[in-house]
Amino acid sequence: MNLSVKIGSLTLQNPVTVASGTFGYGAEYAPLIDLNQLGAVVVKGIRLQPVRGNRTPRTFEVTSGLLNAIGLQGPGVDGFIRKYWPFLKELKVPTIINIWGTTVEEYAEVARRFDTLGGVGALELNVSCPNIKEGGAQFGTDVKLLSQVVAACRKATQLPLITKLSPNVVSIAPYAQAAEAAGSDALSIMNSFPAMAIDIATRRPRLANVTGGLTGPCIKPIAIKLVWEAAKAVKIPIIGMGGIQNAADAIEFLLAGATAVAVGTANFYEPQTALQVIAGLRQFMQQQRLQDVRDLVGQCR
Repeated sequence: MNLSVKIGSLTLQNPVTVASGTFGYGAEYAPLIDLNQLGAVVVKGIRLQPVRGNRTPRTFEVTSGLLNAIGLQGPGVDGFIRKYWPFLKELKVPTIINIWGTTVEEYAEVARRFDTLGGVGALELNVSCPNIKEGGAQFGTDVKLLSQVVAACRKATQLPLITKLSPNVVSIAPYAQAAEAAGSDALSIMNSFPAMAIDIATRRPRLANVTGGLTGPCIKPIAIKLVWEAAKAVKIPIIGMGGIQNAADAIEFLLAGATAVAVGTANFYEPQTALQVIAGLRQFMQQQRLQDVRDLVGQCR
């Protein structure tokens, strides 16, 4: 069976990756999972300079999901290259680096820095994080700004570009089309939903940031819909994510039109989830007598 897929010029040995922000920088999960069995390792968002993130508490579990407001804490480009890149560059599978900025120029500069690094698999443009005051979602909910940041990064790098879109729009199609037209090689769909929880005893929000991003199994039906809508609007590959817990969940995304998938929140409570998804996908293909995983893509009738 052939499980390999292409994301732009990047070839993945299988279509199962991990979602940025849920897998650290790969090294944290190395004692728990064979990283070289994944399609790719996707790391936490990197900005030009280090970011401390939001105050704690920054996570809270809700029914069938998780609220988080980490605030894109990270070591910055130089810190990432110094501390994490020596480990990641030795992996047999590609590393996809999630990048962000507060201006179009900053996005482009981060892309340029990683373009010269050598060995990077692809860049994922985070234009959809709801948990920071500047940058992030402001680019993902304005078609013009989205086009500008993708085009600027396209000029700054020859690496494959994957644009991670926001779900917080009336229709995802125009944003998917704008990213494609500006030079994005693929799309990641989707990021978290702004949400909130309150402690009734203290009458205070559960998160120090007051609101956070909702992820986990509860958002999967929405994510499936967005992938399906975007797949009808563009020709570039889509990496689908949102609530994947097992192979059946992943196959839903493929049938909706995703070329690859990413396991996110499940990594926190079952680090082996991505490998279980790969094994379950193989089993399903055997049962269905499928020789190529691409025969599942977009086959929802």
